[in-house]
Amino acid sequence: MRIKNNEVAVFAIGGLHEIGKNMYCVQYQDEIVIMDCGIKFPEDDLLGINYVISDYSYLVKNRKKIKALVVSHGHEDHIGGIPFLLEKIPEIPVYATPFALSLIRGKLEEHGILNTTELHEEHEDTVLKFNKLSVSFFRTTHSIPDTLGIAVHTPLGAVVFTGDFKFDLTPVMNQPAPDFQKMAELGQEGVLALLSDSTNAEVSQFTKSERFVAKSLHDMITGIKGRIIFATFASNLYRVSTAIQAAIDTGRKVAIFGRSMENGVQNGIDLGYLNVPEGLIVDADEINHTPPEKAMILCTGSQGEPLAALSRIANGTHRQISLQPDDTVIFSSNPIPGNTLSVNHLINKLMEGGANVIHGRVNNVHTSGHGGQEELKLMVELSKPKYMIPVHGEYRMQVIHTELAQEAGVPADHTFVLSNGEVVCFGPEGSRIAGHIPAGDVYVDTSGTADVGNVVVHDRQILSEEGLVVAVATIDYKHKRVLAGPDILSRGFVYMRESTELISQAQKHVYHVLRNEMAKSDKPKDSEIRKAIIENLSDFLYSKTERRPMILPMIVEKK
Repeated sequence: MRIKNNEVAVFAIGGLHEIGKNMYCVQYQDEIVIMDCGIKFPEDDLLGINYVISDYSYLVKNRKKIKALVVSHGHEDHIGGIPFLLEKIPEIPVYATPFALSLIRGKLEEHGILNTTELHEEHEDTVLKFNKLSVSFFRTTHSIPDTLGIAVHTPLGAVVFTGDFKFDLTPVMNQPAPDFQKMAELGQEGVLALLSDSTNAEVSQFTKSERFVAKSLHDMITGIKGRIIFATFASNLYRVSTAIQAAIDTGRKVAIFGRSMENGVQNGIDLGYLNVPEGLIVDADEINHTPPEKAMILCTGSQGEPLAALSRIANGTHRQISLQPDDTVIFSSNPIPGNTLSVNHLINKLMEGGANVIHGRVNNVHTSGHGGQEELKLMVELSKPKYMIPVHGEYRMQVIHTELAQEAGVPADHTFVLSNGEVVCFGPEGSRIAGHIPAGDVYVDTSGTADVGNVVVHDRQILSEEGLVVAVATIDYKHKRVLAGPDILSRGFVYMRESTELISQAQKHVYHVLRNEMAKSDKPKDSEIRKAIIENLSDFLYSKTERRPMILPMIVEKK
């Protein structure tokens, strides 16, 4: 990949053809500005993986060019990867809005790098000036407080990243409406390229206001007689605020469960976003002794996470809270892609326990934080970009978004449906695809270890689907004899007591492989023997069962 000296390069290290892992970069000469650094939640086939982050190798290689990481808002798919990036490049200064910054601090503290990170608070009027690039911001609305669009100003015009946005004209919690004037001013000054949120590109109408959901939720909560368990994202202070206000209005006490929810509420109180009267929030012991009609539980777990508070309540494994038959559980969120099965399982489990479950599919308890088609076209009309790059969305969403941009006046050959790592360069002569940079997935497992690796994940998938066969033998290399075995052990492949003939034949195959390999040389390599056993036994078992379990040869050499 080669960027010419008079070109502006734009590329995504994550966030294209997917929901999550948002990370976009603008590069001009020897300066790079990074916009967001998120994670993606794993699909069900990524066994043992907690989340997915981006491959930061290009940024590590070009670390001296990085001027800043600027953050649009505090959702996990935009800030979750920051600790992992800073562990590799600790000198990057991070700029974020107040609420996002409070969440980032918590993450950095967990990773033990808070004291070594340069953090700055940004606002809509903040301007960052570097040598050749500068950054400004504009106010948007989303499902979390303090959301900003980002404009990276280059000699060829501004590269504008919308972040996650919708045009909510009646936001809640005293949040201001979107700054249409500033967006239009950017358009008048000249937007080189627009990187715009594609999540709801398939939705034809305007997205409902958060105030509509707040009223619906408030009316619903005030009409419930028994205990309420309210589950939402810890970062969605709008829903938390609505739940707390309804609790105040109905004389309920509130207990909070889940560390992220506790931190989110405390951050909201500290920043002045949540008004919580003294005595409203109580501990588990008091909520358990409060009459059901006067009790509310705020908790994490709206995405079906197995270790979150709501899942443990449903499974009966929570140390402090037990599900009661007349409980009403409200899911004020929609499943993130990859979590649908887990959420459905959790809803079923709660209903089996006798709870009444209310969720977004059948009730007005959730609205999207992303704009529909008319809002996406309005963003194009305001910013008047020369080029358009749809981001934050699956492939079909990006394609539809380019069609919307064309309806709003962007020429078809000025729209780009890029993939992660694909670099588009804009210069005085026009635009071009300039190659690729590394931008694959990096897996983080339950231990917090990054880069588990595709091979490890593939092995886990084979073990889960096909099982394991272990072949054990003791060999005397000197006299070219098999002293013991081979023995065959099956785990998750076949039930050995009912497969004696298959096991016996497998033993004979391994025995002949051992004899053949030892006959080839005076001292055959262990690696060659193991490889031969794996290939031969795998083919034999497939011929008999049409399955390929993982083969693990264990060769013991007599000394």
